Amino acid sequence: MKYQAVIFDLDGVICSTDQYHYQAWKAVADELNIPFDETVNHRLRGVSRMESFEIILEKYDAEMSREEKVSWTEKKNTIYKELLKNMRTADLSEEVKTTLDTLRAQGLLLAIGSSSKNAGFILKQIGLGDYFDAVSDGNNITKSKPDPEVFLKAAKYLGKEPKDCLVVEDAKAGVQAAKAGGMDCAAVGEAVKCKLADYQLSTFSQLLEAVKNSTKGACTKEWKQNF
Repeated sequence: MKYQAVIFDLDGVICSTDQYHYQAWKAVADELNIPFDETVNHRLRGVSRMESFEIILEKYDAEMSREEKVSWTEKKNTIYKELLKNMRTADLSEEVKTTLDTLRAQGLLLAIGSSSKNAGFILKQIGLGDYFDAVSDGNNITKSKPDPEVFLKAAKYLGKEPKDCLVVEDAKAGVQAAKAGGMDCAAVGEAVKCKLADYQLSTFSQLLEAVKNSTKGACTKEWKQNF
């Protein structure tokens, strides 16, 4: 196989916390009288907390200091973390768990590459607290996607070169980050639409087919595939 490790984005790939992000940002936006809907929320996918707030503030008429911005983003995170307590092991699908277990049985290392600072808590809630070989998240990076930092650090933690890692992403910014870091990428969900990834997956389990069919030294243009 071409790959020695697979690095997964968390939200939207391993599990979904979109509804909790939306509810938390909506609460903050409503308090500030800022229009906020699913269209705006979609722009926040794969983006850091402060950058997300800057997007929301595009429709805010007044000035806001850095200190105020920090305070509001912390309030959002407090609301979000309280909502995350509703997550259970049932939020991890059987398809995802089986696919992860199969990849591990094939000898691949598995890591998380997420901009979220709550990755550890989320993983614990869904029963994967100690599952991954490495976790790179918002607590150890200074730049969010599409910068490749989070994925490059995940590869470093695994002791692997970027070329030996496959990233799995559901957001365009994440795919761009993977490619910027010199890694191949498998797109799921919304990321399929951008057509930038090396593999376009319609289901999570098709990742097994992509990994199985990969070969060392293959040119991207030759093996870019839809599964």
